[in-house]
Amino acid sequence: MAAGKRQGAPEEKRPAGRERRQAPRILVNIEVDYGNKDHFLFAYIKDISATGIFVRTDTPEPPGARLNLRFTPTKGGRVLDLEGEVIWINPLRPGTAENINPGMGIRFVELSDDDRRDLQKLVTTFAYLADD
Repeated sequence: MAAGKRQGAPEEKRPAGRERRQAPRILVNIEVDYGNKDHFLFAYIKDISATGIFVRTDTPEPPGARLNLRFTPTKGGRVLDLEGEVIWINPLRPGTAENINPGMGIRFVELSDDDRRDLQKLVTTFAYLADD
């Protein structure tokens, strides 16, 4: 695999640049617990949209992995307990200059109407704050 390329969906199915995004992503720094029934890990969400997140981690799960994601976007806010699927990864490659952001892109799956509404509200709020 060439340096800088993400593992996951075949290259021909991923349009270049911003075109592959289904929803705008907002830069954040939110603590997240993620895992499956066997184990949970701690990391940080680095960007979020109404459809998914990017989790910064040196040990990403493989594409296709289903994860439970637990995070509280705002102090005193509701804990979101969501399901996600790893869509792509940027593995840690020690010693390479272009590997500054290892982690995994996760798409939310099986969202309830309340979760979908809360995520959209969250993204809108963070986008508004980022414009200030």
